[in-house]
Amino acid sequence: MQPPPFQNRHFVTVPFQDGPLVDLADDSHPTQVTGWGHQSQNPITLNNNGTHYGFVVEGNPQLNAANGQTVTLCPGMHFCVPGDMSIEGGKGVIITRLDFQGVFSVGGPIEEQGRLRYIDGCSDSLLVHPSLKGDPCLNHLHFPTQIDQTRHTHPSIRVGIVARGQGRCVVPENEDGSGEEVSIPLVPGQVFVIPTGGQHSFFTDDHTMDVIAYHPDSDTGPDHDDHPMVNRTLVDGVAASNIDEIRTQELP
Repeated sequence: MQPPPFQNRHFVTVPFQDGPLVDLADDSHPTQVTGWGHQSQNPITLNNNGTHYGFVVEGNPQLNAANGQTVTLCPGMHFCVPGDMSIEGGKGVIITRLDFQGVFSVGGPIEEQGRLRYIDGCSDSLLVHPSLKGDPCLNHLHFPTQIDQTRHTHPSIRVGIVARGQGRCVVPENEDGSGEEVSIPLVPGQVFVIPTGGQHSFFTDDHTMDVIAYHPDSDTGPDHDDHPMVNRTLVDGVAASNIDEIRTQELP
């Protein structure tokens, strides 16, 4: 059962339903959110105006991509599809970064915990990494039991979905961060949005919680001057990244 809806300047929960859920097309990182499989098993079709990051909560949906790929997915799997796509069966969420060309990929199911240390005992893994520094990414965030997270903010929007377990998000009552703390329960399948600069913290009690988190941008990742291929290509012991005369100057 879905908890009561919640919305303030810091945190917004999204109804369990099919079709368009959130329209952030006017954000500095234009993004839209779509649900499928909550009310019917009719296929959801999305157009080519962006790259679609998806996560399967239940069932075995069939993913069809414009590149001709057809993949049957299972719970806990994720995908990244640029351009036209459709999905039928199962249940999940799709987050579309508008006007961005990503790289097709399918992966998962998610692991028991993240590969990277995060904050306050939490861990995370990059599921879809930025191909270039600054690109969007999709993450798996794991909360063990008894987590009491430090209140924090993010410099861009976040879209999340609870993959499994349960917990709560605590946000301040007032826009400026003052007032009473408000606790929002989180259950599997719950989609939420954290607006840019929203003050929040996550808590767990006797259950773990796993969240799939979309970031529309990144401040880490490879770039043209720093990536494993160019750094680990050596000419007389010198990395190609330090030899300007042999570096590729432009891409077609």
